[in-house]
Amino acid sequence: MRIEIRDVTKTIKSALILDRVTLTLESGRIYGLQGPNGSGKTMLMRLVAGLIRPTKGEVLIDGRRLGRDMDFPPSLGLLIENPAFLPEYTGKRNLELLAGLQNRIGDGEIRTAMTDAGLDPDDRRKYRKYSLGMKQRLGIAAAVMEKPELLLLDEPTNALDEGGVEEICRLIRRERDRGALVIAACHDRELLEGLADELYTVAEGRVERREA
Repeated sequence: MRIEIRDVTKTIKSALILDRVTLTLESGRIYGLQGPNGSGKTMLMRLVAGLIRPTKGEVLIDGRRLGRDMDFPPSLGLLIENPAFLPEYTGKRNLELLAGLQNRIGDGEIRTAMTDAGLDPDDRRKYRKYSLGMKQRLGIAAAVMEKPELLLLDEPTNALDEGGVEEICRLIRRERDRGALVIAACHDRELLEGLADELYTVAEGRVERREA
């Protein structure tokens, strides 16, 4: 997969959210977006996911324009802001319901995704009983379970302890190694420096490359 973001500007009302962003991203790499809250990281990921449209410029996925030739990337795993699931169901049942939307995977893939994210697929606790860290892990599992070509992760280590951070970073690297294009946004510069193949600083809607 190849993503080209060409001179994209996004304004909402009178606020400039993204300012003339140009990037080229390719499969098999982790791209880190580092910057404070409100810098434009999440909005850039929403743009790539097809959840918002640019005010100016364009986003191409394998040469096809997002918003004209396709509504959304064809193979996408997504974790943006806080994960939300049905509170009365177990984690596994929530993933089964999500997987049923496209019927691409079965029980084995769901179990593997949960285990890789540090969850027990046989845990009978309802989602409402999950800790913040468990909710975050379930969000990661949901994003990776269908082995998407494009993986967008906004603050993927939020609410995790040190061991959990290391575990999720290993999972993200495995996704990269199987060929996914991974974009991970995080305010933690040190974490991204150890994770990303290419590191970008986002500030006031501008995106600049830094050495990882």
